[in-house]
Amino acid sequence: MSRPTEPDHAYLQSIDERTRRLLAEAVPDPSPFGGASPDLSDDVEQGVEAVAERLRHVVQSLHAHPETAYREHRSVMLLHQELTRQGLDATLGVHGVETSVRAEIGSADRGPTIAILAEYDALPEIGHACGHNVIAAAGLGAFLALASVADRLPGRVVFLGTPAEEGHSGKEVMARNGAFDGIDAAIMVHPYGYDLADQVWLGRRLLTITFTGVEAHASAQPFMGRNALDAANLAYQGIGLLRQQLPPSDRVHTNISEGGESPNIIPGRAVLKLYARSQQPATLRDLSARLEDVAHGAALMTGTGVELLWDEHPPSLPIRTNSALTGRWVAAQQRRGRSPLPLGVVSETLAASTDFGNVSYRIPGMHPLIRVAEPSTALHTRGFAEAARSGAAEQGALDGAVGLALTALDYLSDGSLRTAVHEEFEAQGGAIDVPSYFA
Repeated sequence: MSRPTEPDHAYLQSIDERTRRLLAEAVPDPSPFGGASPDLSDDVEQGVEAVAERLRHVVQSLHAHPETAYREHRSVMLLHQELTRQGLDATLGVHGVETSVRAEIGSADRGPTIAILAEYDALPEIGHACGHNVIAAAGLGAFLALASVADRLPGRVVFLGTPAEEGHSGKEVMARNGAFDGIDAAIMVHPYGYDLADQVWLGRRLLTITFTGVEAHASAQPFMGRNALDAANLAYQGIGLLRQQLPPSDRVHTNISEGGESPNIIPGRAVLKLYARSQQPATLRDLSARLEDVAHGAALMTGTGVELLWDEHPPSLPIRTNSALTGRWVAAQQRRGRSPLPLGVVSETLAASTDFGNVSYRIPGMHPLIRVAEPSTALHTRGFAEAARSGAAEQGALDGAVGLALTALDYLSDGSLRTAVHEEFEAQGGAIDVPSYFA
């Protein structure tokens, strides 16, 4: 009884068996678009190979010196140095975030603008267990390769170093400060245990519920108290019961961070912190309203006051994937001997959240995944942290750089592809006003 029971792996094993069956049947959908000229595409791919050693250095250096959200000073300086090493102008601390960086090549006068995004923040205690060091190297490599043919680009490419994804929403902060003004599309890649063109990412909101009661002696005059901890407990139980009526993809997880100091005093204050996640913006908004009802009900039952604080950090929307863009990603990855799989092959229950979703509801975007670890190695584990410094991680950064660079090049070069990208975006609902969506 002194140790917790071992979780049963049967469900994960069943997911793995299902995925293996689907892997044997899955065939990536071919892209109907021609993209850029073969000569220019070849030159860009060679541009990645020309900086391969620098990208490996970035993978290893970032991994060896992990920095958490909004503290990525060394990390962003490394990216800045690699950009300036190639003779490129780069600006630190842009769009309201001190640890961000921006650089540009080409010209908007010659055509559209596409942004390549890079993350580089790490997790507390377990470092780059989400592989953002690979994301940074891939984005940097793509930008450097395109810079090598900058005078031949039919448009503009923007490199954006976007800090504070883990537990925060750095991209949303930057977006509200103009980061994506004048940008037509945005792309990035994330490391994973599979090569996937698309996967479900959930929207996420943060909620702090504070119950205020009346303190009283728990033995002498308990009837004179109003128990804030009871309210938090009822809310906790109510959320647990609510899960039965939620869609399978929704997630609610919470803890009681304050609940009184002494057992003989009825607590006058209790605080419950909560994450709410859902697969669509509309369902996340509905889930938010239902959670508010639970909190208000708990306060009513206990005679306590309640205050709700939503979004201490800006919310993250789900990702809206643009399949026209991911089609070109697939074509580029096939050049590298990879076969990214379509949505639905890997179970949609294995879903997390990212602030790139907020970008994808402003402008067309893609966020594919590239294999750097074994399929059984989950994100945010020490096992994935080890994988993020492996030879597979270095190769993933190189292949990811090629994929991003060629996708960006195809978008700039192929008018029919751009038309399809933006028609798909409009058909999905077009841009939404992200800052006011949950107001």
